[in-house]
Amino acid sequence: MEITLAKSAGFCFGVKRAVKLAQQTALQGKPVEMLGDIVHNEAVVKEIKKTGIVKVNHLSDGTGKTLLIRAHGTGKATITKARELGYRIIDATCPKVKEIHSIARDMEQKGYRLIIIGDKDHDEVRGIIGQIHSPAIVIENPDSISPDKIKNLQRAAVVVQSTQSLENVKAILEALRPQIKDLMFFNTICKATRDRQKEIKTLPLQNDVMIIIGSKTSANTKRLYEISKSLNQRSYWIESTADLQKEWFKDARHVGITAGASTPEESIQCIVSYLKQLSTD
Repeated sequence: MEITLAKSAGFCFGVKRAVKLAQQTALQGKPVEMLGDIVHNEAVVKEIKKTGIVKVNHLSDGTGKTLLIRAHGTGKATITKARELGYRIIDATCPKVKEIHSIARDMEQKGYRLIIIGDKDHDEVRGIIGQIHSPAIVIENPDSISPDKIKNLQRAAVVVQSTQSLENVKAILEALRPQIKDLMFFNTICKATRDRQKEIKTLPLQNDVMIIIGSKTSANTKRLYEISKSLNQRSYWIESTADLQKEWFKDARHVGITAGASTPEESIQCIVSYLKQLSTD
């Protein structure tokens, strides 16, 4: 059984940066808090917890404490409140997400209504919404476009959650363009996501079985799986070797592997090693 690992599999630049910042901050010896998880991956979350960083649900007295902002970012109001409460801020927001924040604020100042193509309940999308004063319109897919919300909309600026699929974005834009006279579009899908999606359009066609590694809470992993499944029915989304089933690989000569942007290298190599052993049994 030949195993092919996607070149783009595993940590992206933003996740590497966030994890490194978290580890460096923890070493400073002062209490560190974080609203939610650093990234959407259980293995990474466990490692960060070991450093002593505490996940909290709400801000309290921040005197002598550090608030670590996660890779997905947060709204301006959270930063303001944290500073008022006395927290020191360490911002681990992915630089690509920060670029989206900047575009959102700039377009609002220029009088454009903001449209975000993304998952409405995702942390990154909430953080983008939290950059502006006026209500943003969030569109998840072409079917979720609300005629009432875009009716009589003259000027709009579109940004994209950094891990969205290009096909979904194109379909939404196609539906919006005839209805909004002045439509500004910013393709803010990050390069790491584009590279992964480019590979996932060929790997499933070149392999008998596809394994996609990542957390069930990871938006970019979910999209990799959806694309792979549409091209190859023998595509499986797993988190660890415990999820693998030997019958998946019956008569499989070629197996392709990819992983989401928040999947650590250790998790990937464990699965590669397992499959190599399976192929020799």
